Amino acid sequence: MARLWEGVVPYDNKEIDFVPSITAYPAESKGAVIVFAGGAYAMKAAHEGPVMGEWLQSIGITAFVVDYRVAPYKHPAQISDAMRAIRYVRFYAEKYGIDRDKVAVMGFSAGGHLAASVSVHYDKEMYEPTDRIDKEDCRPNASILCYPVIDMGLFRHDGSRQNLLGEHPTERMSEFMSLYKHVNENTPEAFIWHTSTDQAVPVMNSLLYAQALSAENIPFEMHIYPLGHHGLGDAHEVPYVAKWQDDLREWFKLKKWR
Repeated sequence: MARLWEGVVPYDNKEIDFVPSITAYPAESKGAVIVFAGGAYAMKAAHEGPVMGEWLQSIGITAFVVDYRVAPYKHPAQISDAMRAIRYVRFYAEKYGIDRDKVAVMGFSAGGHLAASVSVHYDKEMYEPTDRIDKEDCRPNASILCYPVIDMGLFRHDGSRQNLLGEHPTERMSEFMSLYKHVNENTPEAFIWHTSTDQAVPVMNSLLYAQALSAENIPFEMHIYPLGHHGLGDAHEVPYVAKWQDDLREWFKLKKWR
């Protein structure tokens, strides 16, 4: 585990005892995957963070799990941590033997929102550069979105929106963080999965993002399963849904990530 920021931490709050960090799970792969666990921007679920880092490592993919800031921190602390993580991985690409042009972000639920946030807003200046790592590009080459929060409007997840933007976010900020509205021709390709029975984060979140990618002719792979509750992680408890891991493994092969 390493500190995500070596010196100045943007939006730091000295009253909160938390240091953003990144943990590497090295493997012999060309590409790397940066993992953001879910937890409604209030916590980070271990089965979507370290467990997934270990799984990626076990299939030969170098992974990095990010312990990013959550409530009481608000936007833009979270996306700043995500941007920094991508820059960190690119900065140390030679050390880990990975291709700088094969860096993906992977997120679950609110972590999926964070992965999609940096996929559409990578070109926004969220914080002042702090060191040489911040000179690196923070646009991911691909995103892996697992039952992601995407919309902050009609299909929102109330807890995620409140923890990220506050109890009464402005219409402008809700629109800015409704990520499907900001997909353009430069948005990275995606692998997406969700369950149609998800009662916490409606499947429309994934469908809206996929529709936006399709409108821009951006390649994506999407799997919508007919059963399964929210927050399944590797979905071992629902074997039919657990096939998403096999599909992702094949996707890595297709993209020559391994």
